[in-house]
Amino acid sequence: MTKRDKSVERLLNSPKDFTYSELKTLLSQFGYVEFVKGKTSGSRRAYYKEENKHLIRLHKPHPGETLKKYQIEYVVSELKKEGLL
Repeated sequence: MTKRDKSVERLLNSPKDFTYSELKTLLSQFGYVEFVKGKTSGSRRAYYKEENKHLIRLHKPHPGETLKKYQIEYVVSELKKEGLL
């Protein structure tokens, strides 16, 4: 089982301690690039996959790094729509 497979399995289990950096790594393994729009973007982040023009938008959690359950569910549903999960 590869690191990516383990990360996917962990994401699908919706753990309470899934971090933003784990998500960032996983999305980059799927070919997404983080897009931060200038100095005024604040915590808003977008992940863009050029080959199919797919965009995933979310807020970077703060002050901690742990994602909320609804954020995990949103990312899982977006990745399933694209056939990646």
